[in-house]
Amino acid sequence: MAQLSNDSVQVAKVQTTEDLKAIISLFEQYAQSLGIDLSFQDFATEMAQMPGKYAPPRGTLLLARSDKGEAIGCVGLRPFATPGHCEMKRLYVHPNGRGLGLGRKLAEAVVAEARELGYEAMLLDTLSTMVSAQALYNSLGFVEVPPYYDSPLQNTTFLRLDLNS
Repeated sequence: MAQLSNDSVQVAKVQTTEDLKAIISLFEQYAQSLGIDLSFQDFATEMAQMPGKYAPPRGTLLLARSDKGEAIGCVGLRPFATPGHCEMKRLYVHPNGRGLGLGRKLAEAVVAEARELGYEAMLLDTLSTMVSAQALYNSLGFVEVPPYYDSPLQNTTFLRLDLNS
């Protein structure tokens, strides 16, 4: 792969069947990279029903592509049960795109989408072992909150961002 830079990567909403297939592939790579069983989140059904809860008008899927068209990052946004709240899910950067600030670029883009859609707060969960991700979320203003669902994973951290600030 040619040398990438943050500026050579474009982040855009999923538009085509090809984009959706690329997101599904990246979501599956993300799940494998965690080294945990996501069946408690019904991951297989989520993949089979894509775009599912991520579909417009209340959700979105963002895909990062290199200047060569390679899908190298993704993030999803879906409505949450609490009115005015949404959830960021599956932020992932392929190893070929890491170290360029693409995680930040994707996170900032999905936060901007949430604001544009009129959400008041964004929730997310992450593993306490994902130190870089937690640092990113903290730098964006996310704060730790009590669990908003029952996770069987003891090392889950729950975060919230006020989108009105």
